Amino acid sequence: MLGEIGAKDFQDLFGNIPADIRLKRALDIEGGLTEQDLDERIKEKGSWNRPAAEGSCFLGGGTWDHSWPAVVDQLSGRTEFLTAYTPYQPECSQGTLQCIFEFQSMMAELCGMDVANASMYDGASACAEALLLATSTTRRKRVVVSKGLHPDARATIQTYLRYQNIEVVEAPLRNGVTDWNGSVDSQTAAVLVQQPNFLGNVEALDPVAASCQETGALAVASINPIALGLLRSPGHAGFDIVVGEGQPLGIPMGYGGPHFGFFATRQKFVRKIPGRLVGATLDQEGRKAYTLTFQTREQHIRREKATSNICTNNALMALRGCIHLAALGPKGLEEIACVSRQRALQLAEELSSVDGIELAWPDRPFFNEVAFRAAGGNPAVAQFKTTLAQNGIQAVLPMSRWYEDMEGVFTLACTERTRSKDIKRLCDQAQNTFRLEVSL
Repeated sequence: MLGEIGAKDFQDLFGNIPADIRLKRALDIEGGLTEQDLDERIKEKGSWNRPAAEGSCFLGGGTWDHSWPAVVDQLSGRTEFLTAYTPYQPECSQGTLQCIFEFQSMMAELCGMDVANASMYDGASACAEALLLATSTTRRKRVVVSKGLHPDARATIQTYLRYQNIEVVEAPLRNGVTDWNGSVDSQTAAVLVQQPNFLGNVEALDPVAASCQETGALAVASINPIALGLLRSPGHAGFDIVVGEGQPLGIPMGYGGPHFGFFATRQKFVRKIPGRLVGATLDQEGRKAYTLTFQTREQHIRREKATSNICTNNALMALRGCIHLAALGPKGLEEIACVSRQRALQLAEELSSVDGIELAWPDRPFFNEVAFRAAGGNPAVAQFKTTLAQNGIQAVLPMSRWYEDMEGVFTLACTERTRSKDIKRLCDQAQNTFRLEVSL
């Protein structure tokens, strides 16, 4: 190959790199491994991991330890799904397109919306895309975002909108929920609220929808899909766009990814939806067929004129969510939501009875994530988290990491996998930890 391109030896390939900046020795790379040695090394390093779900897990904040029916792994692991990519030739991809169509249909129904797209990268980018849709629709350059929205989603929004000349206003939290306090006016393009919010508390949606209707802004909600097994959908509350993170629907925790986002809205905004949309039609022989109804808004086709930079989607993850929802059905989703809520109520009651710990906002309704306050402040929270980890319990998200005024506040989450004995173990460790704090 060197001779074919006129090079004498391998070093000739680097002739355009000045000699004084080249490495004067061989690279410090050990020799190759046999396949057996490589396999043993990978297993050794993998054994260092301690998966959160291996013991008791009370972590939340956007990634929860849910279970899923065995059929999710069985079907999503089929080779025709694992190797699938964007169906640019839809006539050859009827199976993939049908899966996406079913996913869209389920998400639209779950959110109480008319139409949903073929998934997003994640919940955070879905939030940002929703605000871009709102600003392009209303021709306004101001959005109001609840400070109860996931911190990562708020950071992503800032990244998306920073150079779009769009003002991002954060509505503060008061007593665990958003205080809108006249922040929405006639210049507002959209109002974004998370349900339940990052602290686990249930937000009031009706006032948000009403203020948006009065001012002409679009009402946007970011939701936990499992919570909709119990809570009213934002669509039925009068919202215009519903987005969210799909991880609770059959996606392993996996170091925080990969996840998938979803995006649903009213029919009147269908031509501004980011990403692609699959539709059902009939072929020339009258048989049902699926096709990419919309994709001309995408970056790979319209370049700088695209309405979104979404060029693909997390189709395999969305497929898992689709299978998960289909296997559960409405009743199954409600049961999972009920069990998660019951476990959270049990945790709230038992842990708040421990000396040195109380509910942060005892009068606020919550779903499966509960905010507590430690009398010893942030040092006590850190010690509690360490003690739990040492005893095989993964738990405690300190809110002071994201909110400076929440000294000693932390959250714990429950799912249908949380058992009563897990809650008892956690409370026993809390008794020991905070008894020590008091004695010190």
